[in-house]
Amino acid sequence: MDFAFDARTEELRERLLAFMDEYVYPAEPVAEEQRALLASPWDTPAVVEELKAEARRQGLWNLFLPDSEHGAGLTNLQYAPLAEITGRSPQLAPTALNCAAPDTGNMEVLAQFGTDEQKKRWLEPLLAGEIRSAFAMTEPEVASSDATNITTLIEREGDEYVITGRKWYISGAMNPDCEIFILMGKTDPDGADIRRQQSMVLVPRDTPGVTVKRAMQVFGYEDHSHGGHAEVVFDHARVPVANLVGEEGGGFAIAQARLGPGRIHHCMRLIGMAERAIELMCRRAVARTAFGKALAQQGVVQNWIADARVTVEQLRLLVLKTAWLMDTVGNRGAHTEIQAIKIATPRAVVEILDRAIQLHGAGGVSQDFPLADLYAGARTLMLADGPDEVHQRSLARRELKKYL
Repeated sequence: MDFAFDARTEELRERLLAFMDEYVYPAEPVAEEQRALLASPWDTPAVVEELKAEARRQGLWNLFLPDSEHGAGLTNLQYAPLAEITGRSPQLAPTALNCAAPDTGNMEVLAQFGTDEQKKRWLEPLLAGEIRSAFAMTEPEVASSDATNITTLIEREGDEYVITGRKWYISGAMNPDCEIFILMGKTDPDGADIRRQQSMVLVPRDTPGVTVKRAMQVFGYEDHSHGGHAEVVFDHARVPVANLVGEEGGGFAIAQARLGPGRIHHCMRLIGMAERAIELMCRRAVARTAFGKALAQQGVVQNWIADARVTVEQLRLLVLKTAWLMDTVGNRGAHTEIQAIKIATPRAVVEILDRAIQLHGAGGVSQDFPLADLYAGARTLMLADGPDEVHQRSLARRELKKYL
């Protein structure tokens, strides 16, 4: 395994780091000021569109998509360090580069499973950053950690599917630019194979019967980076049968294909969040004095910083190994490592952010530093894309199987 950056990765890293310094970090306070003046908190601040235009001009666009026809054609190993850099400003950088969830996963689904017509109607404007999208899977009435529990019905009537159900924490749904949902529901609820009961369909947001009821907060934050999270009701919403993604009964498999790359993207961005936390800790430690000496001279603070550095270096190597395996043996061959980083990374980064908040005192939980917002995002990722316990259960079974 060789994790040295190749020439293309190094060149993109240098350009992206410069873009962050010159455009993204200065735009953070501007975006907050502009958002406070918007008619709706979900409207996009003008500075975000300016960032998108500049990123596209610089060729820092759709870096996540390995398909060279639609994206940058990067491998997972090439994209991983770039995703880490964007994680340092998760509210702005991924969106600026058109590399923000849930659009990334939705574009991957459409690129891999969409028909030519679906690609033309939805994938192309998503790739151009002209519209946003949402992924409608999680439901409030069932334990959605087990996707086979999903109760939303997709019933065929002639040339249409009729969709009935309620979803929540549907990322992207509050954004006024969100025009399309990829919805997962059951086309065969009584089927013998519980992993063949589900299908995915494309549901335009303006479809009669689709109601975005309310925004769902995360620790009191409204997650603007993903276009918000929403509760959405589908009350006999009708779409053409041509809106089926892939085949009937293929929804579970498509979901697994979608979540593999997404998990590694999240984990690399988490490492970027941890790096920013370490930077803020160090700046705070050398600038503040308590009990007659700088915080940087306090033993407990030194331990926090040292432990954080060791943890980040360990996590980065594990994530890079996972990316390398995904490139060389595929997602199935990297299953153990994908689950391992999903378990380890959010948990460790939450701890680093918690210590950074502690070091900043009252400022750490305030809006004057990004730490509280970063903490909310990192803690959420212990639930998103499957809670940690589900991955622990699966990973343990795989380990025990060797001895049974």
